[in-house]
Amino acid sequence: MTSDPHPDDSEPTPIPLLTLRDGLPPVVDTDAALRDVCDRLAAGSGPVAIDAERASGYRYSSRAYLIQLRREGAGTFLVDPIPFGSLPQLQEALDGTEWILHAATQDLPCLAEVGLHPAALFDTELAGRLLGYPRVGLATLVESLLGARLAKEHSAVDWSTRPLPGPWLEYAALDVEVLVELRALLHAELVAAGKDGWAQEEFDHLRSFQPTPRVDAWRRTSGVHRVKGRRALAAVRALWEVRDSIAEQRDVTPGRILPDSAIVAAAQELPLDRDTLLRTKGFHGRGADRYASRWVAALREAAGLPEAELPTRAPRGDGPPLARAWAEKDPVAARRLALARDAVAARAEELELPVENLLTPDYLRRTLWTPPATRDPEALAVAVADQLAAYGARPWQVDLVGPILVDAIIGADQPPEPPEPPSEGPQA
Repeated sequence: MTSDPHPDDSEPTPIPLLTLRDGLPPVVDTDAALRDVCDRLAAGSGPVAIDAERASGYRYSSRAYLIQLRREGAGTFLVDPIPFGSLPQLQEALDGTEWILHAATQDLPCLAEVGLHPAALFDTELAGRLLGYPRVGLATLVESLLGARLAKEHSAVDWSTRPLPGPWLEYAALDVEVLVELRALLHAELVAAGKDGWAQEEFDHLRSFQPTPRVDAWRRTSGVHRVKGRRALAAVRALWEVRDSIAEQRDVTPGRILPDSAIVAAAQELPLDRDTLLRTKGFHGRGADRYASRWVAALREAAGLPEAELPTRAPRGDGPPLARAWAEKDPVAARRLALARDAVAARAEELELPVENLLTPDYLRRTLWTPPATRDPEALAVAVADQLAAYGARPWQVDLVGPILVDAIIGADQPPEPPEPPSEGPQA
């Protein structure tokens, strides 16, 4: 008789839902209240947990509509940045402190818009990636490390709403309540894994983060791959640019003016008058009718463009071609890429890192497509390190990946060994 592997059939203990320690603080929206917050934050100790809420999916801008802060000895604060425009007094109060953020690249641009710039930071999401956690969302890390559950039902609400409902504010305040404790646990794990130096280089790099401007952003229109012909592409571009201008002026997300599917349908059919346009699939609702004359004007402009001004299907960028084309365009480069990819993937697995955090894939491709000319191992190692650093790779990444790329560059230059001839069997 075997023993029961699960003798206790009781339900697992439910993970507790986090609640605010000090109750819900009031929203700070006056000069007097902001001065008090700044004084209390300056008198606190340790790093400052910071988060921001935007109205993605509702507004054109990516501005912050709520800023949450917490510091030990000071408490939690909810600041409405809209009445203030900029927050120099808050920046002064935070001068010299370390900020704790989760997914810092999402919040740093909107914080910079109101004059907030970190002197130092710790990104809990990035720390989780460097430690090899398979899922690094804030709620998942809190559950894994703190043994508590964050409610996330208000993550996609319209934060430009005024006044903000109490449950939304409680959700926002909880996000910063956990960050100080989470940072301490993750930092201890980074030190134990010998990755704290890597993390510090990454965090220092994040402080200078600047979003990359989108070139030809209209090409990201959903369904544009179904559009045939350069003139139809010109129609997509013209409609997209008109929609973007309207959305920016009204500060609403472009899809609320006109859906991408309508742009694609009109580009395929090219209706040049109002009545035909409004019978086109997707052209219904207030945005389609209200701006019908502008849509028609855009389509007429696209229809009248000379051939030389029509967009191409895929404009050539300044980087290497798609990896699948390397074997045809440059077989040696294709061998370099194959050798390096396998070795980098193996190294990342060994270090328990996502491959993209060990080295940005674009840096890898650029270096291997146009490597340094020298093949002297020592000179090549220096040149590869310089090339990676120029692209933006951090020193810890260069130290770990540079030798791999040197080996791939030298190894790919050797002609592949011919296959061994088949052995002849014994004569009959």
